[in-house]
Amino acid sequence: MQYAAEYILPLKWTDEGPLTELAHYLRDLVRWVDVTVVDGSDEPFFDRHSRAFPPEVRHLRPDPDLVRRGGNGKVHGVLTGLAAARHELVVIADDDVRYGRPELQWVLELLEESDLVRPQNYFARLPWHARWDTGRTLLNRAFSSDYPGTLGVRRSTLLAAGGYCADALFENLELIRTVKAAGGVEARADDLFVARLPCSSWHFARQRVRQAYDSFAQPGRLAVELGLLPAVLLARPAGRHLALAGLAVVAVAEVGRRRRGGRHVFGSTAALWAPAWLLERAVCSWLAVASRARGGVRYAGGRMLLAAHSERYLRANIEQRRIGSSAPQAVSPPVAAPVPAGHLPESK
Repeated sequence: MQYAAEYILPLKWTDEGPLTELAHYLRDLVRWVDVTVVDGSDEPFFDRHSRAFPPEVRHLRPDPDLVRRGGNGKVHGVLTGLAAARHELVVIADDDVRYGRPELQWVLELLEESDLVRPQNYFARLPWHARWDTGRTLLNRAFSSDYPGTLGVRRSTLLAAGGYCADALFENLELIRTVKAAGGVEARADDLFVARLPCSSWHFARQRVRQAYDSFAQPGRLAVELGLLPAVLLARPAGRHLALAGLAVVAVAEVGRRRRGGRHVFGSTAALWAPAWLLERAVCSWLAVASRARGGVRYAGGRMLLAAHSERYLRANIEQRRIGSSAPQAVSPPVAAPVPAGHLPESK
């Protein structure tokens, strides 16, 4: 049985990548849902992908008009796929996300009563850097919800909002806030665990400052992260005090591990990596500040200044568009046009 839903996979590879494994995954996926891959890879890679993917996969180029409107290639892929989608219920997923049929069905069932579904990712394999990054996941779960590489969304809700901004670095948060600003209902499915594959350790190292930069979209969180390093340097705590602080961080991460069935996918030692991640973030947050002073963090050969718009700004923007579209003299915006950028982020 195939579900009446669209799976959108934005893709842009600059090397050969794990193509055989991805094609094998897509062969399973097309038996359950319609699949659209929006591929911004250079021509030789694009052609190679076309030959490797199952014939049932729709393989598209990003809309050139969208590419000219912002710097985030993933958003170009999502909006292109959204405009071309054949169904109302849509699952958006990074190229490293791996759904099983039960998880896919669960997302679609939740979408029947909501506009956005936010699952929980976990690493299917655990090299050292995946364990390290799991510390971040557990701390996010302890205080709220994590930010996964996949979301379920109602197509009509996001299109009615005018799409979302391609100038936002933290694109998943921008999408979440846009749907909520448009009046959509978010379902936080913290017990819906979807596997993802770990990146290379080299790629992981390259992402450290970029991910720290995302906190510019959440000023309260950024303030805490920026305060960690000065607090340690000024207090000069004794070794036992540092050990106690580390144990406290582990305890908080363990709360996240146990929350909503997390013990089924996060191993018993996962929380032990949280202090290492927090120390990394304490340093990288200041490197992110330095990047902002230079015009934004490096991304895809350029720099991006905006982390994400605040929900309040997006709500006002959407309302202004709705008022304008209801006026007789107004010109309707293009379908799936991104929200205009340029407003400094208020909250991650």
